[in-house]
Amino acid sequence: MKLKHLLTLCLPIAGLIPASAAEVKANLPGPAGQAAAPAKPAFTDAQLIEEFGWFIGKRVGLTELEFSAAEIETLIGGLRSAAAGKDSPYELEKIGPVMDDFMQKKQAAYVAKLKTKNQGVNAEFFTKLKENKAVVELPSGLRYEITQAGTGPAPKATDTVRVHYVGKLIDGSEFDSSVKRGEPAEFPLDQVIPGWTEGIQKMNKGGKIKLYVPPHLAYGDDGRPGIPPGSTLIFDVELLDIKAPAAAAPQPAKK
Repeated sequence: MKLKHLLTLCLPIAGLIPASAAEVKANLPGPAGQAAAPAKPAFTDAQLIEEFGWFIGKRVGLTELEFSAAEIETLIGGLRSAAAGKDSPYELEKIGPVMDDFMQKKQAAYVAKLKTKNQGVNAEFFTKLKENKAVVELPSGLRYEITQAGTGPAPKATDTVRVHYVGKLIDGSEFDSSVKRGEPAEFPLDQVIPGWTEGIQKMNKGGKIKLYVPPHLAYGDDGRPGIPPGSTLIFDVELLDIKAPAAAAPQPAKK
């Protein structure tokens, strides 16, 4: 949330946007070697500046910080001062630590609110899930459903597995997919979230499973990109292959 890094993050975007077909065509020579008339800009300068302001607000998390209307006006005042080239209104060395503490409290309040909300959503979801008799509930709290039986062996926690998977939240939004990437994922089973380590051992090679992973077996209150704190995760997994750990090299006999 440090504004001093914002321009570094934002400005390179302009160089990453490819030219549209219309823009390319507009720069080609026309008949008799004459350049075509420049295309009309898709957006006005005012619209671009408005969008840049929106991007800044999203980047620093203004929605999550839940500033009041008065606090937003004060924030805008600070932006105006910076835009005018004025110095900081306060001594940075003194106000910096206090500001960090203030912002951390704002963030903590947002996470606590989100956690409380998700606790209710999770409880309702798992209560409803009990109606599905195909779902198995384990003592850890993990739930799973075999959607396609495999014919091969089941992996052990020390094995490396090769899988295709799709990860979603309770609301159906997708946060990860090896299927969309077009390449299976491969990883040691004892180096993933606990819900995966336990759940993938319940299936056989060539089979498919649906995992319902509660927060304490996933990322807990930490969250990840696309995964809010306290989220239940739902995975559809296909087990493609199993690789046992390499045998340890024999130790030379002691003389």
